[in-house]
Amino acid sequence: MSPQAKARRLETWAPWILLVLSLLIWQALCTAFNVSEFVFPSPLRIWEQIVEYRGEILKHAWRTYWVTMVGFGIAIVVGVLLGFLVGSSRLAYAAIYPLMTGFNALPKAAFVPILVVWFGIGVGPAVLTAFLISFFPITVNIATGLATLEPELEDVLRVLGARRWDVLVKVGLPRSMPYFFGSLKVAITLAFVGTTVSEMTASNEGIGYLLVSAGSAMQMGLAFAGLVVVGAMAMLMYEFFSIVERRTTGWAHRGSGAH
Repeated sequence: MSPQAKARRLETWAPWILLVLSLLIWQALCTAFNVSEFVFPSPLRIWEQIVEYRGEILKHAWRTYWVTMVGFGIAIVVGVLLGFLVGSSRLAYAAIYPLMTGFNALPKAAFVPILVVWFGIGVGPAVLTAFLISFFPITVNIATGLATLEPELEDVLRVLGARRWDVLVKVGLPRSMPYFFGSLKVAITLAFVGTTVSEMTASNEGIGYLLVSAGSAMQMGLAFAGLVVVGAMAMLMYEFFSIVERRTTGWAHRGSGAH
């Protein structure tokens, strides 16, 4: 096996090796110091809770997943359209970007009580919280991809008869795809955070609701199990977009030696 192949294999297995080592150290510390499960449950206890309450966890996980994906889907549509507008017009950039930056600085959890008043407890606040927390990275990255189009390339295309719209759509958007997929990997993790935070205060279903219920009942193993499940869902979606990115924008990484 060549050194390059060994290095790639090590990169593939490195996260799993680190995860296993972390779990072993975690379990060893809990066992050695006899840490109470009501304070900090061990990985073994968390796994036992996942197995014991698998039906309940699966029900809440499915609710969190589809609500997150609905909010995330809206974020993609709005983020792409807004990013195209901001990235294609200096006037739009000057007018919109400062306001968006200020809006993004607001804690999204503060919107949940307002959304509950407007839409009631249930799906509405969770979907909108997932959307509000995840559309900004998509908008910024699409705008960045369009704004970083080389002026020389644009000048050449304009000389050849291309209109501004043709340059943006046929050259700018394809060049923005690496930025777009990079933003999706960030935004999907944020979307799960938004949904979970909303469910903790404005829902009677979902992982967020499970976390609150388990915590109030002092079932810390079950609470940590909920955290593990939502983290696993976010990681799986992150990896999904990573695979799509490699298969659709591999041309953008060949020069850097990415595989």
